[in-house]
Amino acid sequence: MWAVRMFEVLDPGGLCTLQDAGRRGSERFGVPVSGAMDWFALRAANRLTGNVDEATVLEFAFQGPVLSALTDCLVAVTGPGWWLQVDDRRLPGWTAVAVRAGQTLRVRSDNQAFWGVLAAAGVLDGEQRLGSTSTYLAGKFGGLDGRSIQTGDLLRLKTTPTSSPSRAGHFLPASAHPAYAQKVSLRVLVGPQEDWFGEEGLSRFFENEYGIGPRSDRMGYRLEGPLVPRREGSLLSEGMVVGALQVPPDGQPILMMADRPTTGGYPKIGAVITADLPLAAQLLPGTGRVSFHPVSLEEAHRALAGRIRQLDFIESDEDFGVAI
Repeated sequence: MWAVRMFEVLDPGGLCTLQDAGRRGSERFGVPVSGAMDWFALRAANRLTGNVDEATVLEFAFQGPVLSALTDCLVAVTGPGWWLQVDDRRLPGWTAVAVRAGQTLRVRSDNQAFWGVLAAAGVLDGEQRLGSTSTYLAGKFGGLDGRSIQTGDLLRLKTTPTSSPSRAGHFLPASAHPAYAQKVSLRVLVGPQEDWFGEEGLSRFFENEYGIGPRSDRMGYRLEGPLVPRREGSLLSEGMVVGALQVPPDGQPILMMADRPTTGGYPKIGAVITADLPLAAQLLPGTGRVSFHPVSLEEAHRALAGRIRQLDFIESDEDFGVAI
């Protein structure tokens, strides 16, 4: 198999793993989908570097990695607040950047940023399980031996890059990014167990604001705020989707994320629509505030189509992409 060493990891940063669009089709075996927390950032980074939208990337949280380039390459960093320092030069995020062998890449942020993504032209090599290279840390498979990236790791490409260095300087303008913020209102499809909450429970949920609790992780974000009243009892476990809003007996909702369990037995008051999941993913534990409002399935479909169209607004300015 064709492969070339691309980076040596000098510092992995925070919770750095290999992720792609997720491990779909194996939920019936109890295997979570996993994949990147912010699907829009994943697709944008790959599109900027000429990859297919679902290709494997480096994902990290809070602190970006430091990498030594072992070959000439084209990279892009996406996610709110993230940018690249190549040797001593600052280069913007959401931009394709040409890097020479021997240069050092530092992924930085000006303020406290959450999930970021780094893509390289070509497909990063990782352990593929059930059709995906996504790292599932709890299961210890996918990515690099099912673990987070460590200092000294060598990251390789397993396919020849299909894009050329001439893509350097292609960027996605800020006007085409999701409206990332630490206080957002997310759109929700109500159900499937809205009858468990009644008018009082639904009103309480949709009329109040919630914080993101400190025990939030890739599996789910624990919301802290007014208790949502619900019927007592339990359900037979059923399938779980990303964005589902479960309400356990304590009345504090849980927003299910990338590493969510495949089934669950708590009633679900609704599900955050796919178009708004990037906004949800980037809410910082202890800082982020969120409210919800219901929409129709037709509105959800239109919102997703609009979000995907934002990726078509890539522009070019070669002065942005020169790191030599």
